Amino acid sequence: MSAREWIGKDFYKELGVSSDATADEIKKAYRKLAKENHPDANAGNTAAENKFKAVSEAYGVLSDPAKRKEYDEARTLFGAGGAGGFGGFPGGGGAGGFDMSDLFNQAGAQQGGFSGLGDILGGIFGRGRGGAAGTTANRPQRGADVETDVRIDFLESVKGATLPLRLSSPATCATCGGNGAKPGTSPRTCPTCNGSGLVSRSQGAFAFSEPCRDCRGRGQIIDDPCPECGGEGISTRTRTLTVRIPPGVKDDQKIRLAGQGEPGRGGAQAGDLYVRVHVAPHKLFGRKELDLTLTVPVDFTELALGTTVTVPTLEGKVSLKVPAGTASGRVLRVRGKGIQKRDGAQGDLLVTLEAAVPAKLDDKARSALEAYAEAMKGHDPRPGITELLEGR
Repeated sequence: MSAREWIGKDFYKELGVSSDATADEIKKAYRKLAKENHPDANAGNTAAENKFKAVSEAYGVLSDPAKRKEYDEARTLFGAGGAGGFGGFPGGGGAGGFDMSDLFNQAGAQQGGFSGLGDILGGIFGRGRGGAAGTTANRPQRGADVETDVRIDFLESVKGATLPLRLSSPATCATCGGNGAKPGTSPRTCPTCNGSGLVSRSQGAFAFSEPCRDCRGRGQIIDDPCPECGGEGISTRTRTLTVRIPPGVKDDQKIRLAGQGEPGRGGAQAGDLYVRVHVAPHKLFGRKELDLTLTVPVDFTELALGTTVTVPTLEGKVSLKVPAGTASGRVLRVRGKGIQKRDGAQGDLLVTLEAAVPAKLDDKARSALEAYAEAMKGHDPRPGITELLEGR
């Protein structure tokens, strides 16, 4: 992609966010669009596939603070949209014969967009990032991080699980091994720039470095490009990974798989893959950190007279003694029946006793309750409230 094309892309518009969007807003927008247009969910839909690639490219830029800063600076300097006069510099030439259009055309196919533009700006304004002119044009770039989602059930989140994960994303070209050359051939060092990717140029009052025309700033020349990736060294492919979900993982927690993101350029390390875990709720159990929670309905008589109740656990069942006079809402703790993590940390099972009120009563039950109510006359279950109402 040329520098002109790169500036011409509106990554904010691609993600549907404003230019002052926060990192969280950008991430949320990307996740929504990536999920909607993922190739796995849109088999054979070319438009969705292209949209997926576009939002992935936009997120790769805007999620990286350094890249986003450079992108914003370039759009401010040359004008958002990249067309026409590039922020006040005429397309055909500027003061002192300085030709911005020629500059961008020569930067044309600089790999990756960012390094080429940064080196152009660095050469013009004396803010090169890396010292000597030959160290930045083909500087290695770490691959972008990738994020995906998996859904597991409640028991898998407690016990841990191993899941296959199918991804469609940019990856090192399997045909050429990432060097961009047709199998059986190899790239050669560019004789013009001696592999630096940059050549010096003077234009009027300016002296700056620009990407080498012969190798397009790569430092290497590929005489016979790989038919799979067209010389880029990266192609989109579907791969299957095995993801180990650790015991005790929480809903919306992210698991990092180092080096499983997009491949780096110029020999740099690959980015990371972040797997966001979504846990389906259990029909009975809840969770509070490492503790499991369970609400058990009991009769009023069981609370008043005391009883023993049997409750389920994730591994079986246990019996709990309910003392006489237990209040509704009391929590009983069963030690060691919660979530156990790999580091040995162990939670408990918290059982909440809740008085169950029958919706209907037969005559026998109603008579018994009326007799009980008569026997309890004189007992005030709300003494504090009664005192307040009577002004005491």
